[in-house]
Amino acid sequence: MGAYLAGSISSAVLVCKMRGLPDPRTEGSGNPGATNVLRIGGASSAALVLFFDMLKGAAPAYLAFRLGVDPIALGLIAIAACLGHIFPIFFGFKGGKGVATAFGAMAPIGHYLALFLMLTWAVIVLITRYSSFAAICTALLAPVYTWWIDDRFTIPVAMLSTLIVIRHRDNIKRLLKGEESKVSRKRRNKSL
Repeated sequence: MGAYLAGSISSAVLVCKMRGLPDPRTEGSGNPGATNVLRIGGASSAALVLFFDMLKGAAPAYLAFRLGVDPIALGLIAIAACLGHIFPIFFGFKGGKGVATAFGAMAPIGHYLALFLMLTWAVIVLITRYSSFAAICTALLAPVYTWWIDDRFTIPVAMLSTLIVIRHRDNIKRLLKGEESKVSRKRRNKSL
């Protein structure tokens, strides 16, 4: 329950509100996540959202890991944090895709896993300019990386990856039709 509640705190909505930006649920793609905040508010706002979204996945997973929770239960805790992000109780159950929160939950498994996940996502975004495609590919590769690094956590990571891919089903349809938006950054007007 604690992991779900932590996940339910919408970093995107709060950061946009604090910075006087439009509500990310009604602007851009309508997704309250870092990529949409990048579009509507720039890199620094998106970085804050990314950090806090990762933290709300990492904190419950790391705490459970330190308490010696078995890998399957750890996976369920990570999924609870992601479900909180996707269906936040504090924000009318309208949340983001859960990618950064899932990444945060996977990161405590090891530095190499975190590095591989970040590099995979970044390289695919640089090549294709599709954040959603990069997230899907990274989610599909995450269990493979995990099996190689620490196979005890392969099943929990596969559970998270499945949730991420399912959450991107509309993006997959748009990608197949050639209608998916590419990553771009809105330039804020700095006129005096």
